[in-house]
Amino acid sequence: MEAVPVLRSEWLKIRTLRSSYGTLAALLAVTVAFSAIAGVSDTSDPEFDPLFTALSGAMPGQIAAVAFGAMAVSAEYHGHAIRVSLAAVPRRGRWFAAKLTAIAVPVLGTALVTALAALFAARAGLGSVADGLTAAEQIRGVVGCGVYLTLMALFAAGLTALFRSGVATLSVMIPFILVVSFVVGDVAGGVTDFLPDRAGQVVLHETYDGSAGPWTGLAVTALWTAAAVAAGAWRLRSRDA
Repeated sequence: MEAVPVLRSEWLKIRTLRSSYGTLAALLAVTVAFSAIAGVSDTSDPEFDPLFTALSGAMPGQIAAVAFGAMAVSAEYHGHAIRVSLAAVPRRGRWFAAKLTAIAVPVLGTALVTALAALFAARAGLGSVADGLTAAEQIRGVVGCGVYLTLMALFAAGLTALFRSGVATLSVMIPFILVVSFVVGDVAGGVTDFLPDRAGQVVLHETYDGSAGPWTGLAVTALWTAAAVAAGAWRLRSRDA
């Protein structure tokens, strides 16, 4: 089967998953809500970062992006649907690439809209405190936030193909991004600059310290994602459906 029909079929699968709409809606609602709340918080801290405050809702919101990527792939392993998919598309690399594309496009589109809405919602509360943000910084934050959330969704998709289980992926990723990464960060210092979540989140800050800048941090997250996707592709090729 040619690439375009494969992509169309994978997009149709994702559209017919009721959970897809729920997770994307949660991504928007949670991110904007938490950013709006952060916008009316105390701004007297000398290390206050208005850009990160405005986009801080992406921290809880990323759980929805991770869930979207995991569920889109794990649906293939329910009732052995993967056997039908691979019978229709014997070239497993082509099928997996189409699946990842069908995941990335809606997440990126939703994440960009979400980041922009979160920025506006938070700025309404921050008022003059955020006036120092330049247009370039805000554009970088919004675009970077969209790319970061998309990479996390693809990271989850790659791990789900590796584990052949969305539950296993969520059991690993959610505790990691909510707890482990911060605990390790407090203990290990600069080593955490290269963890997949913390590296990518640098792009959300107006000012930043450490060895990774905004785009370098996203590149680090992209490398982690590429490794997860490669591992998932290897598992898909090496094991019969």
